[in-house]
Amino acid sequence: MSNPPKHPSENPSTDLVYQKAILSSVSRTFALTIPLLPPAIEKVVGNTYLLCRIVDTIEDAADLNPETKQHLSALFLNAVLEKSSVSSFVEPCLRALADYGNQDELDLIAHTPTVLRILHTCSKEDQQAVSRCVSIMSEGMSRFHGKQTEAGLQDLNEFEQYCYVVAGVVGELLTTIFSKHSPKFAKNIRGQEALAIAFGQALQMTNILKDSPEDKARGVSWKPANMRQEQLLKIAYQKLQDSLRYILLIPKQDKGIRRFCFLAFGLAVMTLSKIAKQEDFSNKNEVKLSRNTVMAFYAFTQFAVRSDTLMNVFFHIASQALRKEV
Repeated sequence: MSNPPKHPSENPSTDLVYQKAILSSVSRTFALTIPLLPPAIEKVVGNTYLLCRIVDTIEDAADLNPETKQHLSALFLNAVLEKSSVSSFVEPCLRALADYGNQDELDLIAHTPTVLRILHTCSKEDQQAVSRCVSIMSEGMSRFHGKQTEAGLQDLNEFEQYCYVVAGVVGELLTTIFSKHSPKFAKNIRGQEALAIAFGQALQMTNILKDSPEDKARGVSWKPANMRQEQLLKIAYQKLQDSLRYILLIPKQDKGIRRFCFLAFGLAVMTLSKIAKQEDFSNKNEVKLSRNTVMAFYAFTQFAVRSDTLMNVFFHIASQALRKEV
């Protein structure tokens, strides 16, 4: 009989239990979508989400100045790339975030060693893909730390760049992981990789528009300056069209991957449609989907992903308010 590990936290199965538990605490949406993936993919995608969430937490800390955020982002990236110890990031980060209000996100940062241990149990190819994603996101967001103003980003081009480093790069990562799992998808996506970026950007645009009242309250806007909501919704609709094209390239036999993507896509479509129906809103709860709506759509995806026609019909009906903006 083998001896139990000296440190229970270093038991791989215990680490994965933590990953699943904290995922449900820090993201309602991804706690629903990620478990739909095949187990090997679920582990690496869930792990990537948590690493990206740590970068987001630094970004969201309103009390930190841009220089501190850049410093913490650099420490985090060095820890991910194994250029320095994990404690050299965790300890100063928790000190800097002493007054941060989200205890679940602070717990995640405290467990950065756990999250990185899980990453190191993934294949070398997956580790390289995740490191690339986190590097682009961390370095990219560091460039934007000093651009947080009430007026918004400089122009549409800068907005597109921001959406790429925050989410478009995640679309690229998913494509790399999905392609390794599914040779047929790898063949289908060849030459159309830009659709993966649009998929990530569409989800990020949804978050930016949904969170804009709270961002405005803290003196920040991630929207391009001098662009109306109607113009942004038009761009979002175009990216949703590309997102659906991306999902339809996933073979029907890869049901878990298809459903993961379609669920995130559908929730974004319905949220943007609620935003399009609002002249103005002062709180994201006004455009938040109800739990009943989310769970009804979750059930719908189970059979909808078997039919390209059904997915197209859903998009046509659910995006009606968005098409009026186009």
